[in-house]
Amino acid sequence: MSRTPRPARPASLSRRTGRHLRRALGARHEPLVRPLDRSRSRAWVFALLGALLAVALSTGGALLSFRTSAAQADRDQARLHRVDAVVLDTPDHGGAVGRFTGYNTRVTLAATWSYPAGTPHTGTVEAPSHLPGGTVLPIWVDPAGNPASAPLNRSAVAVGAACIGTGALLSVLALLVLALRLRLQALARHADRAWTASWARHEPLWTGRPAPHREDS
Repeated sequence: MSRTPRPARPASLSRRTGRHLRRALGARHEPLVRPLDRSRSRAWVFALLGALLAVALSTGGALLSFRTSAAQADRDQARLHRVDAVVLDTPDHGGAVGRFTGYNTRVTLAATWSYPAGTPHTGTVEAPSHLPGGTVLPIWVDPAGNPASAPLNRSAVAVGAACIGTGALLSVLALLVLALRLRLQALARHADRAWTASWARHEPLWTGRPAPHREDS
């Protein structure tokens, strides 16, 4: 009883990569391998090397960005101070001009706070529009007691660095894929032209028909 032959399993990624690499370097001796096949293998190898380089550069860039931003965040954490400010007035919701952040509209309110200890300050701070006068609002101030933006923490810095590295990597990979596709399409068109020219030369020998004569213009 004859058995139905099983279809050949496709080669693994590592075996295909090794085959392309040996063929691109000219180390794979196959009688049926054409220069065009070597060009295709070189295109795949160059794309793979470019992808590995992109991974290394994007990872290094993300780590460098994280270290730089984390150091700045640590300096800000040590330099800035969190104090309690007291809102002095209630905004006119009908005429107040603010900015929409998430689910709240933030407006500029007059407030007072003390920093350093015993040194009163009066100024404006951003706060949700629904805060009434007399509300205690935590704010960040610099060593002189002036309002400052909240310092970043390491989690936010890590997320930002990861987004930068991932965005850069995806952009480079997209360019590599596009370049590889264009190169393979160009090689495919070259193969079609070569096959057409070869068929025009050999088809009359196989069929016995006379070869078409090219008329000089």
